[in-house]
Amino acid sequence: MGQLDGKVAIITGAARGIGASHARRFVDEGAAVVIADRREEEGQALAEALGERAEFVALDVTSEEGWATAVATATERFGAVDVLVNNAGIMRIVPLRECDAATFRKVVDTNLVSMFLGTQAVVDAMVARGGGSIVNVSSPQGFEGRAGMAAYTASKFGVRGLTKTAAIELGPLGIRVNSLIPGAVRTVMTERPGWTDEQYDEAYGMYPLGRMGRADEISSVAVFLASDQSSFCTGGDFVADGGILAGKP
Repeated sequence: MGQLDGKVAIITGAARGIGASHARRFVDEGAAVVIADRREEEGQALAEALGERAEFVALDVTSEEGWATAVATATERFGAVDVLVNNAGIMRIVPLRECDAATFRKVVDTNLVSMFLGTQAVVDAMVARGGGSIVNVSSPQGFEGRAGMAAYTASKFGVRGLTKTAAIELGPLGIRVNSLIPGAVRTVMTERPGWTDEQYDEAYGMYPLGRMGRADEISSVAVFLASDQSSFCTGGDFVADGGILAGKP
């Protein structure tokens, strides 16, 4: 018996990386999953590999129309929406004085505005179901600044603020909203050409656990937040960062 038996989830940015790990784990735990991503080839391949409880939908997370299609796909294919994992995000490392407005807006639109649109889009379907769980992926940069990451940091701080306000407003409707804070995980986004496994871990050797995380370690927290095991949790920040936010050694 899985922790997510009978639940239907929409996961954004799920064609690869941590999002794909979430999709695999959710299916393993008994959920039906809509894999929402703009990478159609990879998303379709993952959905086919996961079988009849997975469906791919092409989604630009900054598009209101795209969100309406994603929710319709979930309800028509699987009958409901119980969980939304707002996982899609991008990073641009540019010094503040060199960052143009278009780059800043693109990061904020993709990382923050998308979560606002997704939250709005799923509310009615979740209310019809009697409640639900929304998991918004923030970052350690949602707690502290970092040079060269003005847009990313602003967006991830914003995710936490949006999450807390949504938790207050949607709690009476039976909808829980929490932030998931993953630390550095080795994915396509964090790859450094030519680096060895040892170099990846050495880059985080100063922090308490002394290594990068694995995608499945983040997915375990996502499953908890999506499941009824977290039924009294809302408006919280759930950190799986290997100790990055504990403080600098």
